Amino acid sequence: MIKHIQEAVEFLQSRGFGTPDIGIILGTGLGKIIDHVAVEAEMSYNHIPNFPTATVEFHKGKLIYGELAGKKVVLMQGRFHLYEGYSLLDVTFPVRVMKGLGITRLFVSNASGAINLNFKKGEIMLIDDHINLQGGSPLAFKGVEKLGERFVDLNQPYDAIMNAKIEEIAAKHSINLHKGVYASVVGPQLETRAEYRYLKIIGADAVGMSTVPEIIVANHLQIPVIALSVLTDECDPDNLKPVDITDIITQAGKAEPAMITLFTELIQSL
Repeated sequence: MIKHIQEAVEFLQSRGFGTPDIGIILGTGLGKIIDHVAVEAEMSYNHIPNFPTATVEFHKGKLIYGELAGKKVVLMQGRFHLYEGYSLLDVTFPVRVMKGLGITRLFVSNASGAINLNFKKGEIMLIDDHINLQGGSPLAFKGVEKLGERFVDLNQPYDAIMNAKIEEIAAKHSINLHKGVYASVVGPQLETRAEYRYLKIIGADAVGMSTVPEIIVANHLQIPVIALSVLTDECDPDNLKPVDITDIITQAGKAEPAMITLFTELIQSL
């Protein structure tokens, strides 16, 4: 794996990618932050050695390097999921490449369903903790100790200092920001009524199909990380309605201006 990471890093550096301060993984419907980036280099995933290729139709599949809010950033415009048939090593390979390029912080965004019935679609949740229900770990492979500590402590997987700053920014702009626990499942099917009840019982406030593998690897690499989740549907098992994927993307788009404000002002504060 180390050789594969180095090959990808060296290729990107040869194509104009410099040393970014911050890595950003953009989730469903959250691509417009690119409009605020002074782009210096970009590369389609399918041209990067050893990189997976995004197969989800609303994930574009580009790595972008440039400047945002006065800091050098590298952005993943489209991410990878277990439900696409990739392994956890594939899903998290880009985080290791971004670390190789030089990132010292990682920002992650996603779309999720609200389990907590006090949370409404179109609102944003700051992820404070998570539950891994994906059936595996991106650290469970031979030779992982060559890349970092095997037994990673996840008592506080999300950076408390950056989380506090995000809450301050939200309060300043009157953004309704919730804080809660994100459960990550495999997908791609959505949950049954019984599964929503189970998720609530075990302490989840929201559920999605991504993010946790990248968070685990960021902690493995000792990269401070934060994650914001746009709540795109309400998962009340007693009043469950068929989910419209178009509406999910619409809800993510509605929350996008607030997400951009939170991310850009956090970057400015660092």
